[in-house]
Amino acid sequence: MTLPQEMTLIEITTPGGPEVLQPRRAEVPVAGPGEILIRVHAAGVNRPDALQRAGKYPMKPGFSPIPGLEVAGEVVALGEGVNAYQVGDKVCALTNGGGYAQFCSVPASQALPIPEGMDWIQAAAVPETFFTVWANLFGLGDAHTGQRVLIHGGTSGIGTTALMLCREFGIQAFATAGSADKCAAIAKLGAEPINYREQDFAEVIAQQTDNQGVDVILDIMGASYLNNNLKALAMDGHLVMLGFLGGAKANDVDLLSILGKRAVITGSLLRARSKDEKAAIAEQLREYIWPVLAAGRCLPIIDKVYAYTDAAQAHARMEGGDHIGKIVLRVE
Repeated sequence: MTLPQEMTLIEITTPGGPEVLQPRRAEVPVAGPGEILIRVHAAGVNRPDALQRAGKYPMKPGFSPIPGLEVAGEVVALGEGVNAYQVGDKVCALTNGGGYAQFCSVPASQALPIPEGMDWIQAAAVPETFFTVWANLFGLGDAHTGQRVLIHGGTSGIGTTALMLCREFGIQAFATAGSADKCAAIAKLGAEPINYREQDFAEVIAQQTDNQGVDVILDIMGASYLNNNLKALAMDGHLVMLGFLGGAKANDVDLLSILGKRAVITGSLLRARSKDEKAAIAEQLREYIWPVLAAGRCLPIIDKVYAYTDAAQAHARMEGGDHIGKIVLRVE
């Protein structure tokens, strides 16, 4: 296959708002040892992309400074030592940056074959959210059948994915959202919605669980929710933190509640995980989640699709907070 020498990508011209995302021409990347080169057909938009764009979450040294943490497309070149894929294979992949582009090189161990019947848009919405939910809710949080969980930001890409997987694996789920429409979307996913603008989520959890609490909380708020999260936790519960939209530093933490409930407070950044850790998550997804997706269940909920050259509009929608599910870029 003859590849072009140049491609169009979307770069962060300077830290700032969505308008700093601008297209430019650049050389097509090369697949290094252990990597595959993907002709990108779609790329997912995620909260870390916006943080990176604003200058608050820089990529690790050695990673691409171009935003985009998940892609779907076809393999067009193989790096040295790659034998798991062939040119022409359709894959989705967790990237090390560089997804907002026509071509992207990724470690082959972070790619997975696109399940039968799934289109490019759906496939591009899978890696970042499914890797994150699997590693945190089911990994660090040890969520399993018969338990109760609370998902904050229930209509985000992470939230909708978590709720679908809870339904799939027989886990009772509660989820917070800030509007009637979003609460209705949560209910359609089989979870109990909590409108945080009108209800105290810890009080709702206490009422709905006979004061037993939830076994796992997946939290994106951080400091502002910490003490209420501790109130909502069950004995031996796990609070797994993914973000800090409500602040990164908490004062007046209820330490007695942590001790009394033997609570586990943990969290992780997917980007900071090693190549081997990401490869292990990919293999677990292949074993436990890929059969579910292939059967047509737990498919990503797509909010809106933009041309990749309209990445600024996609970021503005995500930061506006009205979306339900994933925002995806179509790459031409």
